[in-house]
Amino acid sequence: MASIFSGLGIAHQGRFTRLKWHRLRRSLKDPLFSAGVMAEGFRLGASTELDLRVRADGGFVVLHDEELEGETTGHGPIRATLPEAIRGLTLLEGGHPPILSEDLATMLETAHPDALLQFDMKDELAVIGARGMDHLADYFASAGSSIIVSGADLDLIVAVKQRLPDLKRGIDPTDKLMEIYRGQGLKAVEADLRDDMAGPTEPDTIYLAWQLVLQAAKDGLDLIGLCHDAGRLVDAWTFNLKNPDAGFDDEEARDFAALMALKPDQITTDEPVATERAWARIGG
Repeated sequence: MASIFSGLGIAHQGRFTRLKWHRLRRSLKDPLFSAGVMAEGFRLGASTELDLRVRADGGFVVLHDEELEGETTGHGPIRATLPEAIRGLTLLEGGHPPILSEDLATMLETAHPDALLQFDMKDELAVIGARGMDHLADYFASAGSSIIVSGADLDLIVAVKQRLPDLKRGIDPTDKLMEIYRGQGLKAVEADLRDDMAGPTEPDTIYLAWQLVLQAAKDGLDLIGLCHDAGRLVDAWTFNLKNPDAGFDDEEARDFAALMALKPDQITTDEPVATERAWARIGG
């Protein structure tokens, strides 16, 4: 019997919070970075996320690690490998071939208008270089609001803004904010986040660890509200159920309810369908 849950999101108190399919997964049982799951997400209009690494020719491949042996049957640094060699590899988990950026662009042409795909860029601008930026412009400039680009290198996000202004942009200041929190307190966290949102990246979405969001709220600072006041969306990452089949345990139910009360625009999870089902079970 087909599930009545799509994993697209959760309606609550007049709002809709999207559930983002982390690493192209609807379930932890799915293989990493599967074209089949991505195609289903595109068909349904889901919010999905993948990691990109630059290849030797300036194109990209959907992988997380710097070295091929971490996730595939290949060996050596991805940045030194040509696409013809990558096409002959398979992923260690799932046995399917890696997705190249050219394939990704073709698949995006058929995506539902509501589909949103996050490119989490794992290389810095200095590594991607002019050829990589040219490749992104050649293949994805017309994708517009269907793509949001994120990455640790803020110079890269600024370069994306300048070269591909129609794409959405996201930043994740979580690690920095947690360090500031520990050393300087909440007022310094608030000031730093305000500076980031007003900075040259001009982000559409702020990615924040859900644990940071809840702890800050408990101590008196609504980080999501702060972002909303600045006109930014918030993705709270990454909430995964300990037992997806069983649903929330008591602690998870409390945490998730507290998170939903703060009105995130999106929650990242490797278990979107199970999360939607679990929330329905507790009357969310």
